[in-house]
Amino acid sequence: MKPSTEAVYIPNLLQAPEKTKSIDIETHYPELETLTPVRGEVTVTHQGNYLEVQGKGETIITLACHRCLQNYNHRLSVAPRELIWLEDLDAEAESYPLEREVAVEDLVETLPPNGYFSPESWLYEQLCLALPQQQICSADCQGISLQQSNGGASDVDRRWSALAQLRVHLPEDTAQ
Repeated sequence: MKPSTEAVYIPNLLQAPEKTKSIDIETHYPELETLTPVRGEVTVTHQGNYLEVQGKGETIITLACHRCLQNYNHRLSVAPRELIWLEDLDAEAESYPLEREVAVEDLVETLPPNGYFSPESWLYEQLCLALPQQQICSADCQGISLQQSNGGASDVDRRWSALAQLRVHLPEDTAQ
C-alpha cells in the first residue's frame, strides 16, 4: 500500500506545538474495497518514550453475508487509541536467539525513536481489525433456502447422469 500522506518523522514531533500533530485522511485503500473514501483524522502525540495515537475513521464497505451469500453494505466506523513504544530494537534483535518464547506483556507495538510513523497505514490496520468476524446481512437472515427434493431424476446433476444410469443396472442390494 502506498500512502498518499507523508509519514510523520518522530523526532519532529518534539518541536511541534504540544508535541502533537493531527493529520486529516481521505483516501481509498486498494486492499480494502470501499464504496466511499475512508475519511478520518489521526492525532499523534510524543510522550517521551512512547507515542499516543488516537483517531477516528469511517467508510462504507460491501460485504458478503455468511448465511445467504448476498452482498450488503456495512458502515465501518472506528475510534481507536493506542500507545506505541519508542524503542531501538536493532541492537536487541541481534542478541536474541532465532527462536524464543515471548511473554504477553512483550506483545506491544514499537517504533524506533528516530523513525517514521505512518498515519494512513495505522488507520488502515484499525479498519481491518474492526471488520466483523461474522458477516450477517440482518438479524433475521434465514440463509440459503434449500428446496425439498422428491428424489427424482431431475435432481441429478447432468455431469453425474452416466453414474445414475449405471446405478439402474446394479442389483437392488448394492444400489444403496
